[in-house]
Amino acid sequence: MPAKKRCQSGVGTDSQCTSAALRIVGECPHCRSQFCGAHRLPEHHDCSNLEDCRQQAFERNKTKLESERTVASKMATA
Repeated sequence: MPAKKRCQSGVGTDSQCTSAALRIVGECPHCRSQFCGAHRLPEHHDCSNLEDCRQQAFERNKTKLESERTVASKMATA
C-alpha cells in the first residue's frame, strides 16, 4: 500500500506540516501542490502564484465592469 501523501506546507523547514493531504480539495490550483485542511487555501500556505492569481482576477473584473458600464443620456432642454 503506498504511503499517504503529506501536506507540502513548509517543506524543508522546521515548521513542516505532517498532516495528511486532502484527496479532493487539497490540491492548490495555482501551484499544484497537495495540502491538508488547514493549509489548502492559497493564503494559508504562502502560495507562490497567489499574486499572479489576484492580478488576473483583477484584470478580468476590470474588463467586465468596463464592458457593462452604462452611460446616462443627456436630456436636451428646450
